[in-house]
Amino acid sequence: MAEYDYDLLVIGAGPGGYVAAIRAAQLGLKTACAEGRETLGGTCLNVGCIPSKAMLHASEYFEAAAGGAMESMGVEVKPKLNLDKMHAQRIDAVGGLTKGIEFLFKKNKVDWLKGYAKFKDAHTVEVNGETKTAKEVVIATGSSVTPLPGVEIDNSKHVVVDSTGALELPKVPKKLVVIGGGVIGLELGSVWRRLGAEVTVVEFLDQLLPGMDMDVRKEAAKIFKKQGMELKLSTKVTGCTVKGKKATLTLEPAAGGDSETLDADCVLVSIGRRPNTEGLGLENIGLETNQRGQIEVDHEFRTSVEGVRAIGDVVPGPMLAHKAEDEGIAVAEWIAGETGIVNHDVIPGVVYTWPEIAGVGLTEEAAKERGAVKVGKFPMMANSRAKTNHEPDGFVKVIADAETDRVLGVWCIASVAGTMIAQAAQAMEFGATSEDIAYTCHAHPTHSEAIKEAAMGVLGKPIHM
Repeated sequence: MAEYDYDLLVIGAGPGGYVAAIRAAQLGLKTACAEGRETLGGTCLNVGCIPSKAMLHASEYFEAAAGGAMESMGVEVKPKLNLDKMHAQRIDAVGGLTKGIEFLFKKNKVDWLKGYAKFKDAHTVEVNGETKTAKEVVIATGSSVTPLPGVEIDNSKHVVVDSTGALELPKVPKKLVVIGGGVIGLELGSVWRRLGAEVTVVEFLDQLLPGMDMDVRKEAAKIFKKQGMELKLSTKVTGCTVKGKKATLTLEPAAGGDSETLDADCVLVSIGRRPNTEGLGLENIGLETNQRGQIEVDHEFRTSVEGVRAIGDVVPGPMLAHKAEDEGIAVAEWIAGETGIVNHDVIPGVVYTWPEIAGVGLTEEAAKERGAVKVGKFPMMANSRAKTNHEPDGFVKVIADAETDRVLGVWCIASVAGTMIAQAAQAMEFGATSEDIAYTCHAHPTHSEAIKEAAMGVLGKPIHM
């Protein structure tokens, strides 16, 4: 009789958890994954990355048809919004992908333990009244919306909502206020602006998109203003009252001052996410979280408790699905006796607005704190493909070490920035210099030529400007 039911039990079936489970099974480990949702895939597939992209993509088509972009290219149409049908294609996309994960579990012989797991001891969890044991347990429970004191979310009423509720509004609100100028707020704000809402973004800091390069943050604000978003920066929300189908927010300057009110048909609270660690029974195994509620781990994702590891949004680092997936692969490989590798210095981030915003590595500000740098910038309006496609907004910025020329960071705003950034990430993974990128032949005409030109600009010699 085996000492444990499983070699590995993963708690949570989001991107990090399901990838860890599948990879472990591929490596020959008897694996189970505990998940209490009715479908696999976690926040990302069910109410995050995937459904938001479905709505972003569909709303881009609507705006292109309604806003003149198609007309300027000789395609004249008068679109009519069928919001129910737009929601249906979102739901269909989610359903197809979550069922795909279920298929992969069966294909790789991963047991899906349906229920939420709670530790009894370091090698024993209770799931739906049943006790299961494992030699190793990986916590991959993801994150949830950070609440804002004084603002009560009730998604069912469609007035004050979080990111989940903002995906499911039954009609386009006349006035939408987004609290938080980060990735999620700007993406979902963009969806409803394209479909006809008047959107106001309230951000506590003096610029949008905390953590991104300052040139990108400033340029993004210009672009969103041009698109019709109203931005209230350096502003905090101090209260919210709801009467019927209307909300009234109380605002004041972040630095203090006179308050004002702002009325809305819908308020989206999007001030960040926090790790999901409550209800896991961490106290039963003596595992404490840090001040941010995260679980600290070493380079093999081991916690302070023998036999328990953690990955994804519950550990320090950016809360990104692809970061969690890479950690899922790596933790499975460590447990299987191999070497798992995640380069946390090269984790790209993308904002799927129009245009897209992406970056990898250090911002110019952070790079300068480490030493002298050289920077090359190239505007998309000078890129032949972007210009031909009527996509002039944005730029590419390459930051390199002034002495070694090694690329430290790449930032871009372009219609396909999320795809372009993969080249930069791969170059940095191989320790590329700006010269390496500059002298790599890029296909013409492509948006990616802007990366080559920006890299050439580090040494002061772009061709097309």
